[in-house]
Amino acid sequence: MSVLHARPSPPTEVHSQSVQTDKPARQRWVEFVVEHLIRVAGLSTIAIVGLIFFFLVREGVPAFRDIPLSELFGRRWYPIESLFGFWPLIVGSMLVTLGATVIAVPLGVAAAIYLGEIAPLWQRDVLKPLIEVLAGIPSIVLGFLGWVALAPIVQQLGAPTGLTAFTGALILAYMALPTIISISEDALYAVPKEYRDGALAIGATQWQTIRRVVLPAASSGLVTAVMLGIGRAIGETMAVMMVTGNAANIPEFGPNMMFEPVRTMTATIAAEMGEVARGSLHYHTLFGIGIVLFVITFAINSLAGRLVGNQTNRRGKGQL
Repeated sequence: MSVLHARPSPPTEVHSQSVQTDKPARQRWVEFVVEHLIRVAGLSTIAIVGLIFFFLVREGVPAFRDIPLSELFGRRWYPIESLFGFWPLIVGSMLVTLGATVIAVPLGVAAAIYLGEIAPLWQRDVLKPLIEVLAGIPSIVLGFLGWVALAPIVQQLGAPTGLTAFTGALILAYMALPTIISISEDALYAVPKEYRDGALAIGATQWQTIRRVVLPAASSGLVTAVMLGIGRAIGETMAVMMVTGNAANIPEFGPNMMFEPVRTMTATIAAEMGEVARGSLHYHTLFGIGIVLFVITFAINSLAGRLVGNQTNRRGKGQL
């Protein structure tokens, strides 16, 4: 009597079958972990911003409760005499930020256009890394250079002192330029080459192609670059504190208003937070300045989001 023995399958076949069975399960597990990590990261960002705002509100609301709004937004900041007027600090921040924006935005966009559309490849490969290196210079070093080298030049131009809003605007413009140039150049690079070829094919010059085709197509990225540059300017502390004179006064409106000492909101918080008693009215008022600065920054970001959204909708409807 013959006995039939079932021949066992080779080990390689069994291993390949188990790999084929386990691979989809492993992929599903990895996708599950990655998906939840991304969700947690996104929610944690919102939670962190919310906690920051909650902390500012908790520490700053007593200032709005104990000081009348007419005094809180008054024209004098002199904590020794219990005068906590925000208006000189807001005006100083706006002067320095607007001055830096007026200087940095045209230069930054023009440099990005040159790098992305006009400069030869070898020149772009040299200049782009150098511009990005400029963003890594510490702000305290730039403030020291502005105090030692730039302030005397401003004073020689006729200003009563070299530590003015104009000096701070120049330093902030220099600090915002790498951000504006880098992001603007990336936005121009993202415009498809077919857009340029189509415009040149119908007889447009290079400048007409840049002005009428490339810039409108990259407008959302350019707006983002400008807003990030403004955010860098309005949030800067140490460099501004060193070169703006740190005087809480409101310059008289006129051609010389940029050549007077000012004090910004960020510089006030940095200069006085280490000297106040925790829980005092002065302490809560400094957090109130932080709330005002948070609201201004949020308003700027919301405006940028609306501008980018409107341009995207118009482009989708074929109006750009």
